[in-house]
Amino acid sequence: MARHIPGTRSLLVLDAAARHLNFTQAAHELQVTPAAVSHQIKEFEDQLGVELFVRANRSLKLTGAGEIFFDAARTALEGLRQAAGRARRLQAPTRLRVSAPTSIAAKWLLPRLRNFTNLQPQFDVRISISCDQPNFDHDDTDLAILFCDGQGSELTSDRLFDHAIFPVCNPIILHGSGAVHDVDDLLRHTLIHVSWSGQGVTWPDWAMWMEAAGVGDFKAKPGLYFENTALAIQAALEGHGIALGDLSLVADDLDAGRLVRPLPLTIAGPPNFAYFILTPTDTAADPLIASFREWLLAEAKTTQSKSAQLLLAEERYSS
Repeated sequence: MARHIPGTRSLLVLDAAARHLNFTQAAHELQVTPAAVSHQIKEFEDQLGVELFVRANRSLKLTGAGEIFFDAARTALEGLRQAAGRARRLQAPTRLRVSAPTSIAAKWLLPRLRNFTNLQPQFDVRISISCDQPNFDHDDTDLAILFCDGQGSELTSDRLFDHAIFPVCNPIILHGSGAVHDVDDLLRHTLIHVSWSGQGVTWPDWAMWMEAAGVGDFKAKPGLYFENTALAIQAALEGHGIALGDLSLVADDLDAGRLVRPLPLTIAGPPNFAYFILTPTDTAADPLIASFREWLLAEAKTTQSKSAQLLLAEERYSS
């Protein structure tokens, strides 16, 4: 951050004071005293030879010169933040900082992460949880896994895998009278819902699946609702009902028999959207970042292959 860059203290004080137009609020943001802010602004004005603020009736207002220097300070600080981010990324890293949404982090990345740390035991891997694309110039992030369309200037993007979405549940709830042979049987069970939209798209829900199944008048009954696929899958694992699982995120549970597919109908995710690996182009070739990216792609390929085998075996068993 710019406040850690030597020589930026006066710019930070000017920026905070001009944004808040209040020395006390600026002091709170900067974790200093109001008197220190006032002294710094006065020193700045004396050195520049211009008045930056009009002080009257316990209020502050920027002068014309203040507006000019406020704009210049913001531009300078932004440039320094970006330069600091680029400079950090150009150093040979000993710690890899990865951002990923909860669902893919919990259900896919973390169960496999030991494979990478065994290959690269000399490096630390730090995982942060976010559904938003990081600002690589500002944020302490080297690589992001993100549900998106893979577009972005000055970014290298690699598609991990597409989405295949179908019902999943704990096999125990299908025992006896709970068996599911068709959609009518399915509707007798509690449905676990995921409600999420962003970036102009909506994650497939039960209404979309039912429409694909030929159910035109589907109305959701009271049940469990989540904004996170990982939580919906966990609820299905706990036997609370039937959820819509994304193949890449439930492959391990299907393979282990913790989840089963009561019906085979599968729908796709939003067009052109998938999980992508995003890295800044200027650091994509860094040995640690490149090796982690290549490892992710290899693991994704293995997941896809195993998933295809699981589905094929299931089709043969059901026939």
